[in-house]
Amino acid sequence: MIRLIGKAGRVAAIAGALMLASCSKAPDPAAAHRKEFSIGWSIYAGWMPWPYAQQAGIVKKWADKYGIKINVVQVNDYVESINQYTAGKFDGVTVTNMDALTIPAAGGKDTSAIIVGDYSNGNDGILLKGADRLAAIKGRQVYLVELSVSHYLLARGLEIAGLKPTDVRTVNTSDADIVGAFGSPGATAAVAWNPQLSVMKAQPGVKQLFSSAQIPGEILDLLAVDTATLRANPDLGKALTGIWYETVALMQRQDAEGKAARAAMAKLSGATPESFDGQLSTTHLYADPKAAVAATVDPALVKTMTQVRDFSFSKGLFKGASSADAVGIAFPGGKTLGDPQRVTLRFDDSFMKLAADGKL
Repeated sequence: MIRLIGKAGRVAAIAGALMLASCSKAPDPAAAHRKEFSIGWSIYAGWMPWPYAQQAGIVKKWADKYGIKINVVQVNDYVESINQYTAGKFDGVTVTNMDALTIPAAGGKDTSAIIVGDYSNGNDGILLKGADRLAAIKGRQVYLVELSVSHYLLARGLEIAGLKPTDVRTVNTSDADIVGAFGSPGATAAVAWNPQLSVMKAQPGVKQLFSSAQIPGEILDLLAVDTATLRANPDLGKALTGIWYETVALMQRQDAEGKAARAAMAKLSGATPESFDGQLSTTHLYADPKAAVAATVDPALVKTMTQVRDFSFSKGLFKGASSADAVGIAFPGGKTLGDPQRVTLRFDDSFMKLAADGKL
């Protein structure tokens, strides 16, 4: 899964943003009623329905229904896709819950997560050489993409193992380099995501000793949309939600059409059908919109986002903030985490509810 934010990328993304963004519900003048929109995506098993839907005509079908045009645009670098969204080039982007919080939201861009698509259920893991217990990581250098969901996974693994962040030293490594870096004799610990994780795990003497399956629901993969654009153009949210659930329903099927859809997604991601199916097996897809709504209204989401924002604040990702409460996060039912006057990340279940009720 290509879901990374290096330190330099985060600094660049956040540096020009203002923490004191208004959270007024008045529509942004720049987000007037429009007919054409762009959504950025990057390669990850749980996000491959988007390019497939475009290829298969499902995007056009739903866009035509609402009289709009939707461009689904691949960005090879995940951090760049978020940067472009934050800068206004895209109206929406595929993004993790942590990255939605720490880049656009922390930078003052009011963002709504309208589709909770999946959670990593083993797609992210901690690897060690020559060890059978995670406790053996103490004192080692750990190769990972710093300040990313990999860094968060490491923090949670250390916590569960009774260790402290200071018990290890992290080595910032890009997704392009991490497989090669871990292959060197001196590298004995790493945190990675699929497909790199699978390649690294196959190296001799390597064992996976912690994974996202042990913290289910904490690493979420979302479709996030600019809130002002969404309010001025609610049909965009309806079309995107329709696209998502039609495509995911197709890829879940075990008949020839479902198999063909998954094979096409595998090809679009540069994987074999077998490898792609393996990545899907460690991705908990919310294929049923009712399940996605239930996950979004579950109090566990507030707990998860509390852990995520506290970790993010501790790493200095809320630039200039004096506390973790500086960035407000809104949940269905009126619950707010942090400053209610500075809400810039919203979990909006309204469009998923329309899908669940068959009202799209």
